Amino acid sequence: VIIFSELQKSLLEKLGVPGNKIKVIPNGIDTDKFTPGNSEFKKKFNGKQIYTYLGRINPEKGIDDMLKAFTRSNLENAQLVIVGGGSQEKVLKAIYGEEPNVTWTGVIKDEDKRIDILRGTDAFILPSQIEGLSLSLLEAMACGAPTVATDVGSDGEVLSDGAGIIIDPMKVKSHLGYTLKLLYDHSDFRKLLSLKARERVVEKYS
Repeated sequence: VIIFSELQKSLLEKLGVPGNKIKVIPNGIDTDKFTPGNSEFKKKFNGKQIYTYLGRINPEKGIDDMLKAFTRSNLENAQLVIVGGGSQEKVLKAIYGEEPNVTWTGVIKDEDKRIDILRGTDAFILPSQIEGLSLSLLEAMACGAPTVATDVGSDGEVLSDGAGIIIDPMKVKSHLGYTLKLLYDHSDFRKLLSLKARERVVEKYS
């Protein structure tokens, strides 16, 4: 039985599958392609800190809670960039589309453009209520983005032991609001998380 996390292995063992019949093979990405580097995208925002979400804009992704937390935090020199599309896009854009500190890029299929955005990201946010093992999370970490994610699926496992910030999926608005202010105010902390994120992906998810 091939699965992609220790969490899944533990669950299967509790259900009676022998441990010697289970092999953990995590999702992996090309860490030679997804690397830290200069970003043309970041130059568009005149020195602002960039907070990025990349993925589907669907209810289970928790984007509404992320938008509430970000807009209530009043981070004047920060821009929330939402990359992707989905069933909730029109509704959320109707509510938040006029926010000057929120940018909606739509779906970006060009991998080089997505890498450029991730390289310019001061923090990557994944507020999902449901996940397996997010490839966009691994890609952001490989590009050196400090990462905040909910403890769902295997994302908490990826960020364990200081590789990122793990928040409670039931308390996204309050926990993310506090975390955003912490990251916004402490550049040294962001730099440390950047290094830890890259190291973790190269070590375990390449």
